[in-house]
Amino acid sequence: MTETLEEPGTAEEILKPKDTPARRIHGVLHRMPALSPLVVLIIACVIFGIDNQRFLRPENISIVMQQAAYVGALAVAQTLVILTAGIDLSVGAVMVLASFVMAKLVANDTVPGPFALLIGIVIAVAAGLVNGLLVTKIKLPPFIVTLGTLSIFTAITLIYAEGQTISLSSDSIATWTGKTITLGRFDVTYGVLMMLALYVLFAYALRQTAWGRHLYATGDDPEASRLAGIRTNRVLLSAYVVAGAVIGIAAWIFVGRINGADPNAGLNLNLESITAVVIGGTSLFGGRGVVVGSLIGTLIVQVFDNGLALAGVDPNYQVLAVGVLVIVAVAADQWIRSVKS
Repeated sequence: MTETLEEPGTAEEILKPKDTPARRIHGVLHRMPALSPLVVLIIACVIFGIDNQRFLRPENISIVMQQAAYVGALAVAQTLVILTAGIDLSVGAVMVLASFVMAKLVANDTVPGPFALLIGIVIAVAAGLVNGLLVTKIKLPPFIVTLGTLSIFTAITLIYAEGQTISLSSDSIATWTGKTITLGRFDVTYGVLMMLALYVLFAYALRQTAWGRHLYATGDDPEASRLAGIRTNRVLLSAYVVAGAVIGIAAWIFVGRINGADPNAGLNLNLESITAVVIGGTSLFGGRGVVVGSLIGTLIVQVFDNGLALAGVDPNYQVLAVGVLVIVAVAADQWIRSVKS
């Protein structure tokens, strides 16, 4: 009686890693980077809702959304830069500068309101252009460039402000973004709607346009993208310029939120925007992430701040919780990248 021997498999079958639960989870998270932060957001809402019934009331959810409006808009700009494997530490400083220019021009009746808003947005775009040129033309690291321009734009704001803060009337066009629409017991501002519109716009642009695909490709592997015919420097420059335009819109939302402008406001907005993007699943190494994840990340930070405050937790522990979330998010990204598919 002869014994039949099984034929050895192909090299691909032999080398193919075993299908384990960890690998299946990795595959899902790699395809849907916004899934894990969404799960965190849902769990956090359930826990805080059980702990305090006020948390899930429409009035409180309205507050959370309004607080997230300008940070969420900044997170869109930060996402565009981080997708290219860069980082922008100056987004908060640029937003404060643009918002103060808008508010001061309106307060002094220097130009009509719409032109004041346009000038503020143009200043933000110019700031993005400066960052982009320093990165693409002089080949400076984005971290160093934006660390330097953070100080420069902050100083320009303080010099221009001359120690003043500005308050605007509620009927000014600059504060229009702070006006609310009441839907039952839920109040939503025009600023929140503008922020959500930015996410819809860029979710489409990043996934359905050639520019968006080039942005991902450049962040994932700039050399391979260049060899494929993508003008990587042009893509990088466009990311900073478009981010500047988004920052200008965020500045308008910010003016409406505080009914004016303060040169000392938003000192931590650059870090808050980076935190939202990282928690939302966008990789700091570029080329992976979805813009809606940054919205989820923004909401997670606001939900934790609000929920812990309602629970009577010391504010220092609120900062601690956000720090832990950032470390966990980066560790998860490293794990997803380290496991071979």
